[in-house]
Amino acid sequence: MEKIGIVGYYQVKMYSDANYGRYEMIFEASRGALDKAGLKKKDISTVISCTNDYYDGRTISNCFTVEVGGGYMADESKVEMDGAHAVLYGLMRVLSGNHNLAVVWGGSMASCCPYHSVRLYETDPTWERPLAYVNDITSAGFQMRAYMEKYGVTAEEIAKVVVKNKKNAAKNPLALEEAQLANLSVKDVLNSGIHADPVTELMVAPPCDSVAALLLAPEKQALKITDKPVWIKGVGYNQDTYYLGDRDLSGCKSMNLAAKMAYSAAGIKDPSSEIDVAELFEAYAHEELIFAEELGFADKGKGAEINSAINGDLPINPSGGALGGNPLCGTGLIRVIEAVKQLTGEAGEYQVKGAKKAVASGQIGMCAQNNILYVLEAN
Repeated sequence: MEKIGIVGYYQVKMYSDANYGRYEMIFEASRGALDKAGLKKKDISTVISCTNDYYDGRTISNCFTVEVGGGYMADESKVEMDGAHAVLYGLMRVLSGNHNLAVVWGGSMASCCPYHSVRLYETDPTWERPLAYVNDITSAGFQMRAYMEKYGVTAEEIAKVVVKNKKNAAKNPLALEEAQLANLSVKDVLNSGIHADPVTELMVAPPCDSVAALLLAPEKQALKITDKPVWIKGVGYNQDTYYLGDRDLSGCKSMNLAAKMAYSAAGIKDPSSEIDVAELFEAYAHEELIFAEELGFADKGKGAEINSAINGDLPINPSGGALGGNPLCGTGLIRVIEAVKQLTGEAGEYQVKGAKKAVASGQIGMCAQNNILYVLEAN
């Protein structure tokens, strides 16, 4: 299979309430990625966007984004999932042999969206939705409680994930300003108010405004564009069953199966020793520990024992992860971009020394029902 490289990227800074519109953000991201790669609009052959009709408040929500996203007079399509899934679509487009440059962009303006109300539409319309007892808020509590009770993990151990990621976010100039908390304590996290017991407010990835974009190209084209392409060595994806009651929420089967698929494609045998850095889309702090275990970085229930600091044994979310900002439809794409920055040595204050191989993930659905994972490698 031909090697596909990531040859450019750009991310708009995250805002809780941006003072300019989504179209300006989309243009800034797509134009910024092209400028970084030294390319022009005419070089684009396909554009994959990632938005959501419910979040944008209208059907066919990409119809007004074609021009500003670079899709005018080019092949254009939309993925209504997470931006990391849009990367897969772009990857397949390039692998088809029909495209030499794919622009993949994703993001939204959570400040214009009643986020939790919208997510209620993910529930069963007959039994769950009318009562609203089961929703994305309460399901997070079910998930964290199931994990804690099965493995004896404490709320303090999960709060330490928040402290680490918010401290990392303080080093990331593109992170949400309100999430850049370098001096946060475990006590602060535990006392931050109940989101859904035992999840507290600071354990939640804060929805925000932002758009990000990256460029994909086949090997020969990639090497003409940059001497530092990042290669996609493997990708895996899986979706668990719809009903929460049919799933073991103490783990994440979809992430485990996605990892097996990606590792097989990339030839990864011992992920804990072969992976240098991980950027994981943790919608809630406890998910970082669950995912780390499913990825083979630690035994079940032992994720909190990983030294995952920037200078640790296996750095996880050195950028701050989704706890540093969660722009709907763009968060997984940003995880891929952040992993690329680590592999090209462009991560600044949160750079992991000597990073050569990374994983990055995206997710959708309640309790991470669907996961996608990439294995990336420096040139």
